[in-house]
Amino acid sequence: EKFFDWYSEVFKDGALSEREKALIALAVAHATQCPYCIDAYTTACLEKGSDLDQMTEAVHVASAIQGGACLIHGVQMRGHAERLGM
Repeated sequence: EKFFDWYSEVFKDGALSEREKALIALAVAHATQCPYCIDAYTTACLEKGSDLDQMTEAVHVASAIQGGACLIHGVQMRGHAERLGM
């Protein structure tokens, strides 16, 4: 119950608008690959006034961050393999 009370507070207008927070949540939902969250925050974004271009851009930002992280992990793998000398 306390979690859901906190969760509700997090998504209220503050320094960021409810619309901005829904866009962030949509991007995070894609980064974490949660299909239920993607559906929920797609709906929330539309209800809060976001358009498809804004939502797509948020997904692109999440993809760029996640893709960059994947690339860096590839560099880590190469360094480890080189240290092992195999």
